[in-house]
Amino acid sequence: MGDLQSPIKNLMTYHSEVNNGGHSQYFFNVSNSEDLETEVETVLSVLPDPLRENLKCAYTAFAAQENVDDESNDVLFEECDDLFYENEQLIINMIQEAADNGFGHRNDT
Repeated sequence: MGDLQSPIKNLMTYHSEVNNGGHSQYFFNVSNSEDLETEVETVLSVLPDPLRENLKCAYTAFAAQENVDDESNDVLFEECDDLFYENEQLIINMIQEAADNGFGHRNDT
């Protein structure tokens, strides 16, 4: 995955991390290793609705979590995770299409 070009690499990270532990896990892991805002913007640039709006909602909650009680934040993340899983096939289809097309790499030989 490290050799893939953005935004497919970012989309794959998003898909993997949310499946690993939800949106809160995604934000936590990415913020510890990369520029979270840039990562989220890249993923938003390729996500179809309703997943785009869902990620925006989850990211807003993550950014404001210091000002919101943990229980309310957990409920919001759970709702975002549920919507993600309901529409996960959209991401799988995008990744599969990119794979079918060589992830955008050209072979000029």
